[in-house]
Amino acid sequence: MTPTAPATLEERITRSLVGAAVGDALGGPVEGYSPEQIAERHGGRVHGIVGPWNGDDWRTARPIAPYHKGDGHVTDDTLMTHALVRVYAKVRDHLDAYAVADHLVPDLMTTPRWIPELEAQALPLHRIFLAEKWLVTRIHYGHVDPREAGTGNIVNCGAAMYMAPVGLVNAANPAGAYTEALDIAGAHQSSYGREAAGVFAAAVAAACTPGATPDSVIEACLSLSKDGTRAAIETVCDTASRYSDFESALVPLRQAVAPYDTVGPDYRTPSLGARRPSRIHSIEELPVALAMLLISGGDYRHAVLGSVNYGRDCDSIATMSGALAGALGSETPPGWAKTVAESSRLDLQAPATTLTEVTREIFTRDTARRRTHETAYAELS
Repeated sequence: MTPTAPATLEERITRSLVGAAVGDALGGPVEGYSPEQIAERHGGRVHGIVGPWNGDDWRTARPIAPYHKGDGHVTDDTLMTHALVRVYAKVRDHLDAYAVADHLVPDLMTTPRWIPELEAQALPLHRIFLAEKWLVTRIHYGHVDPREAGTGNIVNCGAAMYMAPVGLVNAANPAGAYTEALDIAGAHQSSYGREAAGVFAAAVAAACTPGATPDSVIEACLSLSKDGTRAAIETVCDTASRYSDFESALVPLRQAVAPYDTVGPDYRTPSLGARRPSRIHSIEELPVALAMLLISGGDYRHAVLGSVNYGRDCDSIATMSGALAGALGSETPPGWAKTVAESSRLDLQAPATTLTEVTREIFTRDTARRRTHETAYAELS
């Protein structure tokens, strides 16, 4: 369960970012498969860090090659999350779509970093998925207005998966997180993909509120979300409220989200209508992550393992549920965090330390701006 002792801002930011990275690493090796396939491959449910799906043939086995998913390696979810933290570290204020163009895109294009799945130093651009390469294509090469660059991209969880830092910067202010994430995500996504980015950031911000619970996080999401995203969250979380363990909830959750998901039953063979803009559909990942948070009562291990064993896009689902459980104050198992940090050659603590400093600076700026407004408004009144 969520710890009874209140977690500090620094603890919540650290647990959220570390929790997101570890969830990503646990989900990576089983991404794209069904719960039944995962259980058959691993002789039961996954209970921790596992190796590549195809063992030593990971370099050539399709459709995963050439990525070394598994053994504690983070994926593009974490690479993008840490890249966004670096943008906050440069701007040291709230971000918008222009910050993506001015800082995130150059970071992806120009600075080689260790890419765990490639086991090599490379540009992040060479690892990120096509939906994220869209940022570079549209903004750098196409010179599109960053606020509109997301239009035309496939609609998926690409923008939502790395929005935890936005929620943390706006800790305890879900509406502020929602608005800021929508602006940032406009450079990357449109339709329900962009909406999911805003709602996920709001969920993380809500989870940082002292006394927050999974129920209060979902209430915050429902108060802000629109159209199919809201309907999917409401339906899936209503289903989740009937369960207290992920095992019995795996099939019902998929059945609950299916009417809103455009990908279809075979994750690796998407339907004709997959990932197209819509007012009535939703990405699958966010509602399921919120459902796992609810089923687990906010417990990190339970929420993340439920997300991992759900399959399909489970690295992103576990990234989100891990970030949310961490923001509520639940700690990542130390052994998992140590293995992921060592295997991925990443300092999982450093981004959290940086973002905590920046969050405090932004709050100070926000306070000064609010007081200036209050003074001006008092004179007007």
